[in-house]
Amino acid sequence: MRPDLADLRQFLCIVDAGSITQGAARANLALASASERLRNIEADAGVALVKRQPRGVVTTEAGEALAHHARLILSQQQVLKGELRDFALGTQGTLQLYANTAALTTFLPARLAPWLAERPDLHVRLHERTSAEIVHLITAGQAEAGLVSNAVHAQDLQLHPLAKDHLVLIVPPHHRLASRNEVQLTDVLHEPFIGLASGNALQDHIDQHARTAGHALTLRIRMKTFEGLCNMVAHGVGLGILPQRMATRYRRRHGYHMVTLADDWARRQLCACFRDWQALSPPLRSLLEHLGVDAGTDCGSRASRR
Repeated sequence: MRPDLADLRQFLCIVDAGSITQGAARANLALASASERLRNIEADAGVALVKRQPRGVVTTEAGEALAHHARLILSQQQVLKGELRDFALGTQGTLQLYANTAALTTFLPARLAPWLAERPDLHVRLHERTSAEIVHLITAGQAEAGLVSNAVHAQDLQLHPLAKDHLVLIVPPHHRLASRNEVQLTDVLHEPFIGLASGNALQDHIDQHARTAGHALTLRIRMKTFEGLCNMVAHGVGLGILPQRMATRYRRRHGYHMVTLADDWARRQLCACFRDWQALSPPLRSLLEHLGVDAGTDCGSRASRR
């Protein structure tokens, strides 16, 4: 037996009314249509579901069983509709969000918290990747959107600025560069450095630009946290490169000096990156609007803005 939901609703209307005529009226059907549909349900079931009497109908034992399961099925349908509505409104489900290291550590936590607190049934899975990797995933259709640096080449994708994300050089208090206002990476390539843990998206980004500039960084040690890196620099172990916001946060505690990196790739903006706003899922659009994306502004890709 394979009755559809409309059949089940009509059957319950007849059962609850105790009459085919009144059940048809409740289901907004003509009496002839309701009678024919009931006969088809019985034929499909291979058993009588109601007993027809002069003043109406009563259910058979099989009819009682069908009515019981019909109520369960229709109840579950309402639950499903409610859950799907919650998914559509962005209040339930699991949201996949890709972000570079700076976004994950300095931008997202404070901004994501209030938005997520208002959606107790929604889960967010954060994926740390380099900006270039995120752009590749979006271009390949493997990710909806991500938070990236505008230094990345994002042809055919949209970049919407959210915040400044400049990188700075931090140096020990008595280092020869402590009095400098700015330097370029080529000025310090042969200095010893403190790096972030292997596989860290930001460190991979810095290492790539160092190799492009002509010399891989000499990393004396890799630290898992920004504060650990800052502590090493403050004790004169080497230099470090990290987001300006993070460097400012730990500067008073550790007493190092901050020097501006003059390279274009270090003067970054953190951006939301995606292909088509309307193609994004409602939860993701809601989050990106909360983070600062103006849905009415098409900023275009970095390549098209040059």
